[in-house]
Amino acid sequence: MRNYVRFFVYLFVLIGLSVARAGSYEDFFVAIKQDNPGKIAELLQRGFDPNALDPSGRHGLFIAVHEGSLKAAEALIQWPRTQVEWRSAKDESPLMIASMKGQKEIVKKLIARDADVNKPGWAPLHYAATGGHLEVMQILLDENAFIDAESPNKSTPLMMAAMYGSTAAVKLLLEAGADPTMRNELGMSAVDFAQKGNRRDAADLIAAAIRAQQPKGKW
Repeated sequence: MRNYVRFFVYLFVLIGLSVARAGSYEDFFVAIKQDNPGKIAELLQRGFDPNALDPSGRHGLFIAVHEGSLKAAEALIQWPRTQVEWRSAKDESPLMIASMKGQKEIVKKLIARDADVNKPGWAPLHYAATGGHLEVMQILLDENAFIDAESPNKSTPLMMAAMYGSTAAVKLLLEAGADPTMRNELGMSAVDFAQKGNRRDAADLIAAAIRAQQPKGKW
């Protein structure tokens, strides 16, 4: 009889822990969406895993950055056990998403936690250039981001800026030393990207940079 009593006590404890864990799980992701850093800190201090994935397989920090819950993102970045370099199924990191969205302070905090500035493949600088976020681009370059980083199809940040970003982003990259003559696997140059995106100003700027690199003829 005593063993049966002990068994049921253990069973009730386990059930209670499971219910509490389930409640914490739901509360955690709700707190992220509501941008509630206080609730997140409370759950983490109670032992909740900051690297838990939501039902769709996304990391909490990734969700916070993606959805603009910046207070929640800061709370997670500050927590020492949070994996800031988590990658999604598309090989995207929180730093890449923050760079795309121009979240300057989050970018700084992620880098301070050793987020990979020079992630192989698509890199944070590609994403910042795509969004045309000059301050974020400069932060990444100051942290030694490779200016001519090549994506899996050999596209560079300059190409992304030329087609999707801004003329100012193109200018920043060219002045920082980006190579305007590089081509991707389709044989497209940054000028081609600008023309495809109907970005005449960007195309002219890149073409001028290419001409400036060419040896001057003798008089």
